[in-house]
Amino acid sequence: VQLQASGGGLVQAGDSLRLSCAASGLTFSTYGMGWFRQAPGKEREFVAAISWSGKGTYYADSVKGRFTISRDNAKNTVYLQMNSLKPEETAIYYCAADRVYGSVWNGLRNVAGYDYWGQGTQVTVSS
Repeated sequence: VQLQASGGGLVQAGDSLRLSCAASGLTFSTYGMGWFRQAPGKEREFVAAISWSGKGTYYADSVKGRFTISRDNAKNTVYLQMNSLKPEETAIYYCAADRVYGSVWNGLRNVAGYDYWGQGTQVTVSS
């Protein structure tokens, strides 16, 4: 399984970025997908997640209304549109895949709940 994140970069506060995560080696349409981030010296934290069908989306309170997660199962890709970025959101952003069994996705906000991780893409927001 490979998860290849891309789209990071250096932007100014208030700018937008769109991250992509291309998946291979798994049946993408059966996996819930999540985005997490980790700033230097801090723990990895949940940002957003989307159910296998795309019908369910979930966000950290800190990004609600500014970030949008989406997926294209035909392209095996999940996206994270980030608007109005803040300097404190400078971090490495990781995508992750979780094989969800049944209708309840209990671990979607937890690092330990995911089966596979990508290598991350750096997002730097300057003030």
